[in-house]
Amino acid sequence: MTDPIVRHMMPDDRAAVIALLADSDPWKRLGYQASDWDGYFTPLPPGRDCYVVDQNGRVAGIAVVRQKFLLGDYLELLGVADWTRGKGLGGRLLARVESAVFAREKNLFACVSDFNDQARYFYKKHGYQEIGPMPNFLIPGSAEILLRKTSGPARDTKVGADAS
Repeated sequence: MTDPIVRHMMPDDRAAVIALLADSDPWKRLGYQASDWDGYFTPLPPGRDCYVVDQNGRVAGIAVVRQKFLLGDYLELLGVADWTRGKGLGGRLLARVESAVFAREKNLFACVSDFNDQARYFYKKHGYQEIGPMPNFLIPGSAEILLRKTSGPARDTKVGADAS
């Protein structure tokens, strides 16, 4: 078994990514089906950075980053295959995303479902702060919680400094 590799998603990865997401939570609980993911990944999402974790030639995780969200970037999607959970692949994938984002921005945002305790713990462990809930955002009776990780303020000015 070789070490997993985080790389840019290729069109050939599409079917494996769709199968991974269609077969895992929280996506199933949120009502996403393979046809939803097929539409999202056909073609690969334009204007976004897409990464996969490749474990011995098999897609084990996916991350999609939308640039220019608020004053940073937005981790639009992070998913890890059930058969790899607990092996550090999600953390490796997130570290690759953060490396790319924090080279150009000060903030990275994400959302997590309020019922997804495992993901909430994962993000907290990796330094994300819960900003606040968005009730009934995706499904009735559940909230999406906005998260933020930062490397500092978006602007580098001193409060009260003379602008002239």
